[in-house]
Amino acid sequence: MELTYRRFDPADATDVDALVGFLTSDTWPFHGQAVVDEEGTRQRVAGGDFDGDGTRTFWIGAGEEVLGLVRLMDLEDATPLFDLRLRSRDRGRGVGSRAVTWLTAYLFDTFPHVTRIEGTTRQDNVAMRRVFRACGYVKEAHYRQAWPTEDGTVCDAVGYAILRRDWRTGTTTLPDWDDEPLRVSRAQAARCRPAH
Repeated sequence: MELTYRRFDPADATDVDALVGFLTSDTWPFHGQAVVDEEGTRQRVAGGDFDGDGTRTFWIGAGEEVLGLVRLMDLEDATPLFDLRLRSRDRGRGVGSRAVTWLTAYLFDTFPHVTRIEGTTRQDNVAMRRVFRACGYVKEAHYRQAWPTEDGTVCDAVGYAILRRDWRTGTTTLPDWDDEPLRVSRAQAARCRPAH
């Protein structure tokens, strides 16, 4: 299956209706809101959340069928972020890895100031974490109890990134996890204690 990527057009009412329909007709268990409402989505479109100075959204398609969308954010920064959403029926079919490969090349080829690309997901989103690794992204962060869910629980969040130089050379540079001093002086520890 050959995938296509078409930029979302917020000035096209048909495209806006399609975006609203796409987001409201499925569930998104590993996103901030598992269920998206129509009014909120239309407000976000009008506010430039899907296409604007620092944001671009692309439909992911196969032939005439829409499989998902990818939203690229913070495009004015050296480190943009992305949001990937695939229809439930198209998850687990390799579309995610191909879309992340495409968006990585698109960002590095289109925006010369971009030095790295970041993505964050919940710790229990095993499929997305597998996609990150398959596409050359490296786990750089683990945020304990940082992702509140709609049912009131709080999950850990994990952050991944790819560097332009790693993408260009096909290598993987791991973070230096052992960069902390072995001992913390009393003066350093005192600076971190709350004042009484």
